[in-house]
Amino acid sequence: MDGDLDRRAARFAALGDPIRLAIVDELTRSDRAPSELRALLGIESNLLAHHLDVLSGAGLVVRNRSSGDGRRRYVHLLPEAIAGLRLGPRGAPGTALFICTANSARSQLAAALWTDRTGRPATSAGTHPADAVHPGAVAAAARAGLDLDGAVPQALDPDAAVEVDVVVTVCDRAHEEAGEGGWLHWSIPDPVADGRAEAFDDVVAELRDRIGVIAGDLRAA
Repeated sequence: MDGDLDRRAARFAALGDPIRLAIVDELTRSDRAPSELRALLGIESNLLAHHLDVLSGAGLVVRNRSSGDGRRRYVHLLPEAIAGLRLGPRGAPGTALFICTANSARSQLAAALWTDRTGRPATSAGTHPADAVHPGAVAAAARAGLDLDGAVPQALDPDAAVEVDVVVTVCDRAHEEAGEGGWLHWSIPDPVADGRAEAFDDVVAELRDRIGVIAGDLRAA
């Protein structure tokens, strides 16, 4: 039997449980720590671990160590595994606010990509804003057809978060400082720490895919 058919069948079998389907629906929007998933689903840790093992075995999710608090892990849905399955909640994307620590790279790129993909306004902010947007982010934006010239890091104003439709933290440290609230979280590595142009381009690609999921048009979906 065709190997790809086997993999697809395993994924559909893994999704044939209401709890696992609910987990995947949530992960289409946001990376979540197991503690967050337990709270959202109202299930015990041993049952959650079983369901995550099934999803992981089917190649649907991975668990990555936090780049903030190394004791934590985030469960991440693999976009390529769900392409074409049309999973997750659907709805017209609205305005957005993206938050990271320095507001010098990931959140700036996310806001620009959001507006480019959805046509809706987006802003960004930092919990500890840097003095300037990182040159690597400006260059990566230009390579992607985006413009970050003139962008300036801004401090997070908590009141601004209630005025937009979608709030997403795009770094683990900012998410962990904010606490496990109602905001979405995308656990994305810091390209500034890496420094290579390829790292910035990888962030652009991942953000584009994640925004595509929210917008309902991820690649073959």
